Amino acid sequence: MSGILNSTIGRKFAMALSALFLMIFLLQHFAINILSVFSEDLFNEASHFMGTFWAVQFVLQPILIFGVIFHFIMGFVLEYKNNKARQKGYKRNNGNANSTWMSRNMLLSGAVILAFLVLHFIDFWAPEINIKYFKGDMSGLLDPDNVNSGFRYYEELVHKFENPLRVGAYVLAFVLLSLHLLHGFSSAFQSIGANSIYKKSMKGLAQVYAIGLPLGFIFIALYHHFNH
Repeated sequence: MSGILNSTIGRKFAMALSALFLMIFLLQHFAINILSVFSEDLFNEASHFMGTFWAVQFVLQPILIFGVIFHFIMGFVLEYKNNKARQKGYKRNNGNANSTWMSRNMLLSGAVILAFLVLHFIDFWAPEINIKYFKGDMSGLLDPDNVNSGFRYYEELVHKFENPLRVGAYVLAFVLLSLHLLHGFSSAFQSIGANSIYKKSMKGLAQVYAIGLPLGFIFIALYHHFNH
């Protein structure tokens, strides 16, 4: 593994795989969250399953956390090395003329997205861990002593989106995520060799995913902010 990460191609390939993994997670995360717009009960049931199923909690969740950390660390490493290469290239040509603003600022958008993830973890993940593993309540109910109290997930989600500043932070983060994905999606497929084979279809899929998914998350935040 260390040998692969010591080469530029190996680092890009590993970065691409982690990016694809995180994009699959984002799609799954959106699929559950969009349920909150259509059905409180469905959202609660899906959230309860994801929050209590052992494979999700003790296998997929640690892999996800590792994937996020790995992706951002590898992104910083690649950006540092790319900047060094650009500084040498500027002596011979104008590097800005051959690259987009987004491709030159993936580190900036990544840093903002990372800050958003910290906020998201503070909002949802940390309280969940506290309730389940420190308070010992794995029921997911508003009142563990009352089986008819209903699940708390929908109520917690709605409460978080009452604050306009938090909603604004979410919207900004997802706009930057869209820009990040517009470059990162095609770049990931190029790094694993799929982009050249299906170039036109990959470009269309990248645009649909990179624009549609963040817009979907923005819609969820605004919907709950203005409807509760």
